[in-house]
Amino acid sequence: MWIESVSFNEDGLVPVIVQDAANARVLMMAWANREALEETVRTGRGVYFSRSRGRLWRKGEESGNVQLVKEVRLDCDGDTVLYVVEQIGGMACHTGRESCFYRRLDEEQWVVVDPVLTDPNELYKH
Repeated sequence: MWIESVSFNEDGLVPVIVQDAANARVLMMAWANREALEETVRTGRGVYFSRSRGRLWRKGEESGNVQLVKEVRLDCDGDTVLYVVEQIGGMACHTGRESCFYRRLDEEQWVVVDPVLTDPNELYKH
């Protein structure tokens, strides 16, 4: 079975890099357990394991910014997964930005280089 080729760490997790299918931009990095990977493959939607919540996290369950997974890839060592996705809503980051990688190192300082597209308070109304 395909899942047997994935090398999970001692916590039963594997890092997942998420890349935009349209432009190849890296959108985020998250963790997945076996259940999250199996659900992603079964449903075609990005599912992860939230370490802070201690449960599965279905991307977009609160914000509506779901990820439609076009490809799932495994690296040469079997210890990192890549999801190539269509990012619905144009935002992968909980800060309201397109990508979680919105800071660039510039002369030894982190500089915010991507704008907030939507106020996070509007995305996550509790």
